[in-house]
Amino acid sequence: MTLTTRDSAEHIYAHGLRNQWHPVVPSRFVEPGGLRKVTALGENWLLFRRADGTLSMLADRCPHRGAPLSLGKHLGDRVACWYHGVEVDGDGTVTSVPGLPGCNLEGKRLVTSLPVREVGGAILAYFGDEEHPEPVDLTLPEPLTDPDVSAILCYAEWNVPWRFAMENLLDPMHGAFLHHESHTMYDGDTTAKFRIRETDRGYFFEKTDQRGVNFDWVELCRTGVDWVDLSIPYPPSAGPGGPFGIVGMACPVDAGRTGVFFWRYRNVSGWQRDTWHFLYRTLIEERHWEVLEQDRVMLEAMPADADQQENLYQHDLGVVRLRRLYQAQARQQSKAATADPVA
Repeated sequence: MTLTTRDSAEHIYAHGLRNQWHPVVPSRFVEPGGLRKVTALGENWLLFRRADGTLSMLADRCPHRGAPLSLGKHLGDRVACWYHGVEVDGDGTVTSVPGLPGCNLEGKRLVTSLPVREVGGAILAYFGDEEHPEPVDLTLPEPLTDPDVSAILCYAEWNVPWRFAMENLLDPMHGAFLHHESHTMYDGDTTAKFRIRETDRGYFFEKTDQRGVNFDWVELCRTGVDWVDLSIPYPPSAGPGGPFGIVGMACPVDAGRTGVFFWRYRNVSGWQRDTWHFLYRTLIEERHWEVLEQDRVMLEAMPADADQQENLYQHDLGVVRLRRLYQAQARQQSKAATADPVA
């Protein structure tokens, strides 16, 4: 199995962009010595981890007869297919064919293996295509690498197209309505004007007449992986650290399902970090899940063609900008773009 440039632009737009990194699942999903089947960009993959923590990601397809390697046996540095025992290492190379030692399959790299990185408790993988197999440069979100910032990962899977999840994050105005009853987004005006401000890594979509009150701005960052950054004011009762930040990413599982990753972070260290963690786990986390549940319920209730029958206005500039960007990239990644354009 190989991601191929022969797919249409419509397929790429529905299942996820290529030639970039995507989050896959939390690192805790794959224990040392463990195997886990995952789906990403509409394809089945196998994650397996050696006892020393080294992680590999392979196409979930034995090169012999196509059986799923995820049903096989973990042999430390390789996986043995359950069907006929063919062994494949973390690079996708066949190391042994027990039924016929010396078989010409041995020593050949026949299974797609993706580059992987782990950051902030999540597994990221590079999904290239036939023409771009080598990973692009990856610059990780600063809140996930700064030692003075404490980030806590929240992961969920929603039955929505991945683009709906991303568009939701580029829509700050929904916070004043959908999340009005929450503990942090109850304040501020329900009318606003917005602007797009370009940056060297993406763009800000922000209110021009309100700042530091509600979900007033969001930044889309394209640094080898797509992520958003936003800030929500917090009262002193929420402990040290100032504003509460969120880094968000989305994994296109398939055309109708998305894995959402939210890192909640604050600038805290030492005893303040301990205080923040305690307050978060005991008082704040449950409230944040309630906010995410509001997003999930709304997005899952929307029809699959919701973005084909709309009447947009000024507040939707961030969403429109995102769609144009992703549709153009999908067309660029498809050799069939002129014959099969994104609707």
